[in-house]
Order: sequence, then C-alpha cells, then structure tokens
Amino acid sequence: MCDRPSMGAIVGLTGGIGSGKSTVARMFEALGATVIDADAIVHELQAPGAPMLEEIAEAFGAHLIDANGALDRAALGAIVFGDDEARKRLNGIVHPQVGAEFARRVRAAQEAGTALLVLDIPLLFEGRRAGTGTSAVMRFDATVLVAAREETQIARVIARDGATREEALDRIRAQMTLDEKRGLADYVIENDGSLDETRRQVEATFEAISAAQP
Repeated sequence: MCDRPSMGAIVGLTGGIGSGKSTVARMFEALGATVIDADAIVHELQAPGAPMLEEIAEAFGAHLIDANGALDRAALGAIVFGDDEARKRLNGIVHPQVGAEFARRVRAAQEAGTALLVLDIPLLFEGRRAGTGTSAVMRFDATVLVAAREETQIARVIARDGATREEALDRIRAQMTLDEKRGLADYVIENDGSLDETRRQVEATFEAISAAQP
C-alpha cells in the first residue's frame, strides 16, 4: 500500500478498451499533471531479459518467449483468456511486481511535490471489485472515466489493432460495462466527439478536481 503525505490530488484514470484513455492522459499531462501509466510499467517489467519473463515461462511454457527474448503476448493471452485459474496464476506473478514499481513511482512523484498525480489504470474498477492489483490498495481523491459509444470503441480497436469486429467486441465485452463504470466514477469524459470537445472536458475536470483540494 502507498503511504501518502499531504500533496495534490491523486486521480485514478480509467476507461474501456478503445475509449481513448491514452489521449485523455496526454491532455492531463499537458495541463501539468504527472501521469503514471500502469500498462507502460507492465511492458517495462516484461521487456526481454526481465526477471518476470522467466517466471511467466516457468508457469506457462518457454514457447511464450520468442527468439529475440520477447514475450508473445498474443499466445499468453490465448492461454489465460477464459481460464480463471490461469489468469489468477498470471496475476500472482504480475501484480506484486507492478504494484511495487507503481508505488515507487508514486512516492517519487509525491516527493517531487506534483500538484496533480494521474494514475492511468485500465482495469481500475475491476481491480477494486476483485480486490487485486494497484487499484485495490490505492486511495484516490477522484476517479475519472473516459467513455465512448460501443461503435466508437469497435472502430478504434479495429483501426489500432487490426482486429476483426468480432474480436473487438469480445475484448470490449470481456471488461466491466461502461454503464457500470459510469456509476462508480466521480467524473466522466465523453470521448466520441472532436479532440477539442474532449480537451474542454479534460480542462473542466482538471479545474474541478484541483478546486476541490484543500
């Protein structure tokens, strides 16, 4: 768990796949927030040669590491998708290491005196519900959901990943629904329109969260 001294707000940023959360994170950063990206930490800890890869190979098979020493994420996903036990085993490897690095970066940001710290956590509400991962042990001053219509999500996933419509739908519906997340978030940014429309919402949210701090 991250002990936090008095500082600016800690914000949990989340959104469904294809909602445009990364775009919103960059907008918060442009406004002066410090952003810590959970997915980026996972990728760093799973870089070729990283100790985590050895643990994953031991648990799920050496074939998951390619000739260049990189993790075959698609093959690993095929193993754990739909298999609760395999996913729990993987989470048991990934979450403690990611959580420790996340906590280290949060402490560094606190010590630097950042005015607004945004923690970009894709499965924030899912983690809270399951009691696992960084979001289960972090305390947030506010949570922000980036939302988009399902058709917008589908189009973005297809364009970004080269997925089929069916594959995009499977990924979207494997997550908690955006309607459920709306009921849990303190702020919602609707990201179906132009970048300017999204930026205006981000600016308003930034100002509202900042104004609410003592």
